[in-house]
Amino acid sequence: MEHADKPSKTHRKKEMHALQALGASLVDLTPAQIAAIDMPEPLREAVLEAKRITSHEGRRRQLQYIGRLMREVDPTPIRAKLDEWSGQSHAATATMHAAERWRERLLDDDGEVTAFAADYPGSDLQRLRTLIRNARAERSAGKPPRAFRELFREIRDVLTAPSAE
Repeated sequence: MEHADKPSKTHRKKEMHALQALGASLVDLTPAQIAAIDMPEPLREAVLEAKRITSHEGRRRQLQYIGRLMREVDPTPIRAKLDEWSGQSHAATATMHAAERWRERLLDDDGEVTAFAADYPGSDLQRLRTLIRNARAERSAGKPPRAFRELFREIRDVLTAPSAE
């Protein structure tokens, strides 16, 4: 049976539709994000052209063309970058959860600032203490959590910053 190694027509069509959908998600990105993704120049130009097309039928045809170009490209790095930006990558999710845990630990116990400083020596402790104090004041006053969110962003930035090692 020489047909055993060849994928079925249905399977090939599903793969092509998935690549076309991936190409359509590229069209939804900003030009700066498109530039940040490593892709062949004809594909990049086709994606940017699709952003300019307003006609429904013209856009549909352009998306089909993008799908055809996607068949010649390895979609793995493109998917990884899109997952990273959408927060679906495992690393991004793990970082977000770690930042949330650190935020709760810092808000619950003053001694945790020392532990955080030991784990992340490059962090700005004065700013961190100010944000913790403000977040606690917001929480007790029942105000909107502006400093609470800012504390999360600060912790996330420290966690994702390249280490000085």
